[in-house]
Amino acid sequence: MALPLWLQAGLWGLLAGSALLLGAALGYFVPIRQRLVAAIMAFGSGVLISALSFDLMAEAYKQGGFAATAAGFLVGAIIYTFANWLLAQRGAKHRKRSGEQQASEAQDSGSGVALAIGALVDGIPESIVIGVSMISGGAVSMVAVAAIFLSNLPEGLSSSAGMKKAGRSKAYVFGVWCSIAVISGVASLAGYTFFSGFPPEVIAATTALAAGAILAMLSDTMIPEAFEYAHNFTGLITVAGFLLAFILSRLAGV
Repeated sequence: MALPLWLQAGLWGLLAGSALLLGAALGYFVPIRQRLVAAIMAFGSGVLISALSFDLMAEAYKQGGFAATAAGFLVGAIIYTFANWLLAQRGAKHRKRSGEQQASEAQDSGSGVALAIGALVDGIPESIVIGVSMISGGAVSMVAVAAIFLSNLPEGLSSSAGMKKAGRSKAYVFGVWCSIAVISGVASLAGYTFFSGFPPEVIAATTALAAGAILAMLSDTMIPEAFEYAHNFTGLITVAGFLLAFILSRLAGV
């Protein structure tokens, strides 16, 4: 017997979120050069940019038209930017950095909590998209799941490497990422169950809102980390990630 759709949505969100935990394990236990981390971040950024361009925004426009899509996109970027600014004031400015930029608790009291909240703020929009993508046809957007998984891996890797260098304990690092992975599943489940009864314009605006938040997150956190160490190769690597996700989206549409 097939699993109910709300449970499927939660499991898909959990799968995408589990890449954060996998990346965290690599970043914490495996000595990976920062230039390689930066390259992976750039690749993941390209994957997400392609997914939000050809999958999220295109679907939002198809469902709700230009007004709902544009409004949601801008609101999502504004909400994320404001939340990110608040978190930066509380010690989470460099939460995705793999170097020694992250502050320790001794240097900035309360930064540990801010880091955890920041990771949550970064992950929730992506997870909601997975659940919302199942509303219209009852099937998950595999492109969205693949893109989010591929981008979560370097995100967890880079951030956990930076947390370790800032003196965060193993229990803290993996507690954060285990929690975020589980919350990702819950957010995806909520995205499906909560928005199922709403009109197409609201669903479109929600999808676009998540896309706007994701793009703002990439611009504020992942791409700067990538350029810090990959320098002139950042653009090329990002294009490679974009191309892979574009190919996946076209194949999925066949």
